[in-house]
Amino acid sequence: MFATGVTIVTARSAEGQLTGLTANSFNSVSLTPPLVLWSLARKAASLPVFAAGAHYAINVLAAHQKPLAERFAMRGVDRWAGVAHTPGENGAPLLEGALATFECFNRSRHEEGDHVIFVGEVERCTHQAGVPPLLYHGGRFYTEHPL
Repeated sequence: MFATGVTIVTARSAEGQLTGLTANSFNSVSLTPPLVLWSLARKAASLPVFAAGAHYAINVLAAHQKPLAERFAMRGVDRWAGVAHTPGENGAPLLEGALATFECFNRSRHEEGDHVIFVGEVERCTHQAGVPPLLYHGGRFYTEHPL
């Protein structure tokens, strides 16, 4: 019952393979230094890539990106087919049209319960002003907001 924004966290494996997943477990940790966190289930197939990699990107989704959020939450599909993106400075994919992007150094990981909490040090960020966000609440995505 807690409304959140929606992100797609992306990375590139050591072999160059793209990975990404929809996550709403994104939060600010610190302004100095700039730190953010997100969490990933221990059973997630992408955990080894994120745990071993030095960098990843957090793409905060705009309201028009609901289909992208749904695709990156699915299993057994090619999540990257036809998805417009550019490599960030350290190789993590930045999704075109994202409301904001955070390029992060994989600073630390904390195993808690059935998830791993990733703390990233923000090295670069961008945003688009005036673009409505995609929200998630009660198991549903929302693209229209009463605010």
